[in-house]
Amino acid sequence: MTDDIQPSVSREPEWVSRAVAAEPRLPLMGPMMAYLVLMLFADMAPAETPWNQIAITLHIAAATWVTWLFRNHWPRLGRADLWVAIPVGVFAAWMWVAGQHWLERVAVGDASLGGSLGFSGSPPFVNLKPVEMKDVAAIYHGAGFWAHVVMKISRAVLIVPVVEELFWRGFLLRAFIKWDRFDEVPLGKFTLVSFLGTSLLSVVQHPANWGVSILCWMLFNAVFCWRKSLMCLFVTHGVTNLVLYAYVVWASFNGTNEWQFW
Repeated sequence: MTDDIQPSVSREPEWVSRAVAAEPRLPLMGPMMAYLVLMLFADMAPAETPWNQIAITLHIAAATWVTWLFRNHWPRLGRADLWVAIPVGVFAAWMWVAGQHWLERVAVGDASLGGSLGFSGSPPFVNLKPVEMKDVAAIYHGAGFWAHVVMKISRAVLIVPVVEELFWRGFLLRAFIKWDRFDEVPLGKFTLVSFLGTSLLSVVQHPANWGVSILCWMLFNAVFCWRKSLMCLFVTHGVTNLVLYAYVVWASFNGTNEWQFW
């Protein structure tokens, strides 16, 4: 790896060192992959029972542990740049909601642009209609509702930004430029192919919000190319998720159902 790797500050299990030596992409890809696999198990917990909150808590703990294992092999994280990260994060959350609602009003035949993008052999824009999500407030009640809200927001703010930014900005944005030796590519290096390629590929992760996902990834990529700091993107992404989830809960108490963004 190049000298953009931060100095080792603590000992690590020998198997981690061997694994990273065998696969240098692991510190940036591994946390994201572990998060997604562990989420499959967390989602198996029945929503109407306390097991749901327990599963989310265990998911946060396990994903955080896996991510922390590779900390000595992360690139330098840089500065938080709060003066950039906070306003951009708030704007991204607004854009996600406003953009999605606008796309839902754009007609394409009998459908609209605001629904889920089909991937399984179907043509684009099949099944494009507003996503139907259960109202969380109708499933959980009292303390159970707030426990679910706190756990979901904690996951979205504490672990999701880290694993996603390590993967998307720390790894994939550079891998588009030089796959075999991505570590030789400076953090935040701009090429049109990597900028647009990762933005378009984000629809795989957000098929139900494909349009605003592309715009959000372009915004995040632009900030990363400008500030060249993963820490700045950690904060930006975390603020985006916090504002978005807080808005959904606020809207619910004001008679507006926005749980499609949950």
